[in-house]
This record gives sequence, C-alpha cells and structure tokens, in this order.
Amino acid sequence: MFRREIDVSHQKVYRQPLVAVLGHVDAGKTSLLDYIRKTRVAAKEPGAITQHVGASEVPYDVIKSLCDPIFKKIGLKFEFKAKGLLFIDLPGHEAFTNLRRRGGSLADIAILVVDVHSGVQQQTVESINILRLRKTPFVVALNKIDTLEGWKSVEGRPFIEAVNDQSPQTIAELDRLLYRVVGQLAEMGFDSDRYDRVRDFTKKLAIVPTSAMTGEGIPDLIAVLIGLVQRYMLDKLEISGRKGRGVVLEVKKEPGKGTVVAAILYDGILREGDRILIGGVDSSVITRVRAILRPRPLEEIRIKSKFQRVEFAEAASGIMIVAPDLDKVIPGAPIYVVESEEEAEEIKREIEEEVRSILIRSDAIGVIVRADALGSLEAISGMLQAEGIPIRRGDIGDVSRSDVFEASIISKEDEKYGVILAFNVRVPPDVEQEAGERGVRIIKSNIIYELVEGLKGHIAEVERKLEEKLLSTVVFPAELTFLPGYTFRNSDPAIIGVEVVSGRILPGYPLINDKGKKVGTVLEIQQEGNRKQMARAGERVAISIKGGVVGRNIKEGQVLYTDVREIEDEKLRSLFFSKLSEQEKALYRKILWIKYGKME
Repeated sequence: MFRREIDVSHQKVYRQPLVAVLGHVDAGKTSLLDYIRKTRVAAKEPGAITQHVGASEVPYDVIKSLCDPIFKKIGLKFEFKAKGLLFIDLPGHEAFTNLRRRGGSLADIAILVVDVHSGVQQQTVESINILRLRKTPFVVALNKIDTLEGWKSVEGRPFIEAVNDQSPQTIAELDRLLYRVVGQLAEMGFDSDRYDRVRDFTKKLAIVPTSAMTGEGIPDLIAVLIGLVQRYMLDKLEISGRKGRGVVLEVKKEPGKGTVVAAILYDGILREGDRILIGGVDSSVITRVRAILRPRPLEEIRIKSKFQRVEFAEAASGIMIVAPDLDKVIPGAPIYVVESEEEAEEIKREIEEEVRSILIRSDAIGVIVRADALGSLEAISGMLQAEGIPIRRGDIGDVSRSDVFEASIISKEDEKYGVILAFNVRVPPDVEQEAGERGVRIIKSNIIYELVEGLKGHIAEVERKLEEKLLSTVVFPAELTFLPGYTFRNSDPAIIGVEVVSGRILPGYPLINDKGKKVGTVLEIQQEGNRKQMARAGERVAISIKGGVVGRNIKEGQVLYTDVREIEDEKLRSLFFSKLSEQEKALYRKILWIKYGKME
C-alpha cells in the first residue's frame, strides 16, 4: 500500500485553516458559502474547489487568482503558506465543539454574516457569544449590498473597486447602515470598522461589505481572512506530526457500511488500518479503520457513487470513516490515532474527563436538555446557566421515554422545570404521545435562542398562573382607619370611608379589629364613585362590608386589619413573601401576633 509521511524535519508544513460561517437566519450564510464554493469551478480551472464531508476546500490557486487584485491595489505581495481554506459547512454549533482543545473550537476562524438592512439580530448575538466563548477570531461580512438603492453591480468585483463606482447617496446609505452595525457591535464590546479603514486588525474587528448574489466583496473577504491567518495564526496551523487527530461531526448508518462517522481531520494523517480512539457517551471506543471515504470532486458529481475510497487522508480534510463499534460514538467527540496501550489509556482518561464536563447528570431540580452534539449541548448549557436556569440532565441523542418520565417527576416538584429541550434531535411519535399524556412540555428547535426563549416563555407562564393562584387564595396584609364622619350606611352592608394606612385591600378580603375579632368581608371598593379592584397605602376610599354594623362591631376612628392567614404551601409562601415590601412583611407579622399571639 502506498504510504505517505509528513516530513516536518526540515520545513514547517501548514494545513488549511478551518473557516466556519455563522449568522442570523436569512442573513445569507448559505448563499455566501455557495458563491465561494462555485468560484472558478464552472471554469474548471486547475485547483478547482474540492468537496469534503462537511467541508469545502478552496485551494491556493483559486485564492491567489481571486485575491491578487486586492493585494495589488493595496500594494502588498500575495503570500499564503497554507494550502488553501477549508470552509466548514455545518448547520449548527458542531463547529464549536471544545474537545479539539480544552476551551477551543474546531473552527480556526469564522465569518459572521450580517444583513446590511437588518443589522445585528438575535441569532447574530448568539453567534457572537459562542465565538467569544470559544475565543474564535472572526470577520464580519456585511451582506446584500447589491440591494442598496442605486447600487451598481458587477459580478465578482472587489468592494474597494465597486465602492468607487457608486453615487454619493448610495455610499452615504451604506455608511449609515454600516455604522449602525458598528454601534451595535460596540454595545457588545467590539471596536469595529470597514476593513479598508482598519489599521490594526488585532484591535479592530474588520467589516467587509459583500453580496453573496453578485460576488462583490468576496475577494476582499477572502483576502482579509488569509491576511489574518497569515499574520496572526499560522503557528496554530502547523501540522505537528504524522498521527491523525480529528473531531466527529455526525454519526449515521449507511447502507452496506453499517454505522459510520463523518469527521474533520485537523492534524496529521489517518490511514486504513489505523487504530483509533473516539469519545463515547459512557466510555471511549477503540477500533480500527476499515475504510476512509471522500466525496468525489464537484466536477464528477454526476457519477452515481458520491464517495470514493482513499488509502489515507491528511489534515485538514472532511472524511467519512468506516470502522466497527461506532454506534456508541457521539458527535463532537475527538478522534485520535493511537499506537500503544499506554497511550490509549492516557488519552482515554483525558477524553472521558472532557465528555463528563459537558454531559450533565444530577439529582437537582432542573430542565432536561437533549442535543445533537457536544458543542451544541455545551452552548445551550452555557446560555441556560447565564439565565439562572438549572439543568438536571444534559445529554446527546433523541428524546426518550425515560426523559419524559423524569421530566414528569420534576414537574411535580417544580412545574416550571418539568420541561425537555430538544435541539436538532428527533422526538419519536410514541415519546411525543407519552409526553402529552403526562403533561410534559417538549420544546423543539434547531436555533438555540429560540429554544431558550421558548423555555423562558414557559417559565413565565407557569409563574403567572402560580401568581394568579396566589392572588386568589391569600390575603395581603393591610391596616386601615375608619374615618370619623364617613359612615354612609350602618349595615346590610355597612358602607364606610377608610384610609389605607399600610398594605393593600381587595374585594373579598375579610377584616378583623385590633382585638383579632372578625368584623366582616370587603364587598366592594369605590373612589369618587368608581369601582376599584385594589386600594393601596395612602389612598382614601369607600368600602362596603358584609357583616359589618357601625356602632356595634365597627366604630368610627377604629383601626381595622385584613384577616391574613398562615400559608402552609411552601411554594405559595415563598412567592407570597417575594411580593411583599419590608413594611408589608412587618405588618403581616403584626396581624398574626394580634390573631394568635405569635409572629412568623
């Protein structure tokens, strides 16, 4: 078998940087990737773009022809030591798994796509938070400039040429929208500007105006990317040795092949027959590579078989691995080529410690999270923790009946947390049915902020219903004075004028006197002839009292109190006290003392 080694003894060898593309839905992420992918492919130039599993490679030759005009215009010599750019074509947060390096990401650099008209949106914020969490450098593509009023488009033209061909009104509108984004990014702690106005890319975030439809600005975007890579992160791309290392993107079943994994190889070489160690849910899997598959080149897409078998793959590349015992592997897990038992055991311990730090299994009252990959799970967990929402269990894979059973138990303890969050995973029909029967809410989405917002909405609704229950079953403390000269009716019911000294009164509240004796129930509250649902401290109102008789059990000038009760239900009690001011809490204790001779 032909074998190839990476010789690092005499010169450094650099792999392609891995580039992720993120942004709000409809900002143009897919269109941007599609344009980059098709660049020069139609012309079938040498070095045309190569398709990988989960990635597309733009090789050096294409980059050079694309970016040469930019470098010439700004007076720089084109130089790029890496073999090209590898764009990761992933829909979710798989590009940001932290198992490649603790706290790192699969992506080396990212493009954040922002709609020029919409600016920074909710998913943009989510993407920025994940990039910040992973410490991933990024460039902003301010997309859809071709839709600006009066914009004159020329296919594939660099922005720094296109901008000189626009009217002053169009340029003014572009600047207005661009600096709105600059302001929005400043609120998130980023100093940014249009890329051709940036002097120090380590201090300012570059914004490149682009059009994914016409290709304008794409040469500028690629030039900024490779400039950043070349100047600030080349050492990170050095291939360290011959043993392959990678990350699992997806685990799936393929007809005739069994369970396979799609993966990104980010260092070294992987060969058929190599012994590999891959992370799993409960323990790591050690197996041998039976086959390595790669997509055929884009020019050969009409060929019936989409994949071709290769003897080896080298970093960086997207591949499919065929091997035994892959069914227990999880997306986001690392892949290592191992040669000895000692090495395998050491790496296994490291991997399992990392996986355990992301998977959550506790006895705490909290929500259940199911996600498609470790990177997604960690991102969701981080956002929930930032919102102060506890997690009972965070796991990988489809929602199960045991999840529903566990959530139903949690719901009995605290209804607002008896919820299952399903991020980009299946909820089988029988599981959905059981959830309905048990009253368990399953919130599904493939957008993290929608998932979190859905949960926050559920929590708010549960709390609102609990508050309604509280208001309908408890009596808030109040102290009121029967104003002398304000007897409007003596009885059946008595109607009197009072001043609320402290607290609040509502219709239906029972009243007692300063001896703790019941004097009747408030039927209605009026102020200047208008009915009121509540009267607070400082207000003077007329109240009707069922059971009250002026001169017998109530007298002018007398102090009355609402007939508060002790609350046995701990949840209601906690919520009740959260609604009281310090003054009302003191009054509540005073009334209990009047009634029972004791204080809470």
